[in-house]
Amino acid sequence: MGKTVLIVDDDPTQRRLLQAVVEKSGFSTLQADNGDDALSMILGVDGQNIDVMLLDLVMPGRDGMEILKDLRTKNVALPVIVLTGKGSIDTVVEAMQSGARDFIVKPASPERIIVSIRNALEINTLAGEVTRLKKTSDGSLTFEDLIGNAPSMRSVVAMGERGARANIPILITGESGVGKEVIARAIQGASERSDGPFVTVNCGAIPENLVESILFGHERGSFTGANAKHLGKFQEAHGGTLFLDEVGELPLDMQVKLLRVLQEGEVDPIGSKRPVKVDVRIISATNRNLADAVSQGSFREDLFYRLNVFPIQVPSLRERSEDIPALLNHFIKRFNAQERLSVTGASQATLDMLKTFDWPGNVRQLENAIFRAMILSDGNTLQAQDFPQISGLPIGVSVNSTDPLAALISKSSQTEDDTQVKFLDREGHLRTLEEIERDLIEFAIENYSGHMSEIARRLGIGRSTLYRKVREHGVDVDNVRSA
Repeated sequence: MGKTVLIVDDDPTQRRLLQAVVEKSGFSTLQADNGDDALSMILGVDGQNIDVMLLDLVMPGRDGMEILKDLRTKNVALPVIVLTGKGSIDTVVEAMQSGARDFIVKPASPERIIVSIRNALEINTLAGEVTRLKKTSDGSLTFEDLIGNAPSMRSVVAMGERGARANIPILITGESGVGKEVIARAIQGASERSDGPFVTVNCGAIPENLVESILFGHERGSFTGANAKHLGKFQEAHGGTLFLDEVGELPLDMQVKLLRVLQEGEVDPIGSKRPVKVDVRIISATNRNLADAVSQGSFREDLFYRLNVFPIQVPSLRERSEDIPALLNHFIKRFNAQERLSVTGASQATLDMLKTFDWPGNVRQLENAIFRAMILSDGNTLQAQDFPQISGLPIGVSVNSTDPLAALISKSSQTEDDTQVKFLDREGHLRTLEEIERDLIEFAIENYSGHMSEIARRLGIGRSTLYRKVREHGVDVDNVRSA
């Protein structure tokens, strides 16, 4: 995940000096000795791997100013830092107007060059996040903006693109945190309604007595507290898409009214004398099994069939673990820009650990874990101990193995306060296996927040065995978790 800098200069000595400075700071380099070769690299297969360019202005043939103008004409958003021995005001102004991100007069100190590169990368990351947020807010997010290319996600994208072509109700299912709303926004962005509003409603977060008003609207004075007219989410979404998140949480009486809206294409605001026509595309989402809810009588069968015309199942993160490196890279970029951090990536052992974790909270949990790890990290590369709730390693412990027992053994000879599990008593003799086992179970319960399935898996025993040992040792799970 290291960044690559393209060095363009006709002077081989200058290229070697810049290469040494750049690579010493942890970046990779590519080189070109003329403008034509540089453009070929940027516009060719190497272009997607180039993150910033150091460009000499004065070169035989196509000079640096021409390259800047060519990149601008071709809409190539590559940050360019100009290096030149000519530092006149007119030259600086022309270069910046042509798209240069920074202007450095030779000879420049290594510190000045590296600071310029880091600033250019940070601005580029922020610009990318702003573009993504803008696409999200204006409804233009598309499937090309989704992160990851796992086979299970490719089928989701294929289904989403097909569903976007028609004005058909879509039901997106999947566990909490898998990104159902992102898929819904991509469907909106790929549809003919991309210029229309995208309105979201979390059906599980609306107070039951306000569901009808929030969804369908009300007239002024229609009930106590109705001091003004309220359009409702359906009317807000007119001409666009209404995303009903956690639709399975709707009360039964509201399900009846929702079914009528879907059938008739009109809403009845509370207190209104006549219905209002609405043109809305419905995308629903749920983490529940609605078929089971129908059989249990908590969800209407007719509404289920009305919403489930075009179902899309979004896989959990553990089913698409090959996407974790790309997601990790994306979140690192975002948090580097937001928090002004300088994390470059994660070690291979850490990446392997993240790929084998179950992620019950899916992408949302991964995002939060990476944010926390970047705050905890003391270096530029994330290590296993930066994810204590996943690795089981105490913060600050650095070992080659991600196994919590290995970490404890490696520290067993240190001072008494260094670790929670002691293998030696105060006289230097081994403690009994029973005592060590009890401490280890308590340690695991605390570090994995009482998730017994995960604790059993990490200790290599079955859940029934774990519960038996908890009883045998008299471990109070609640007290350990709150300690």
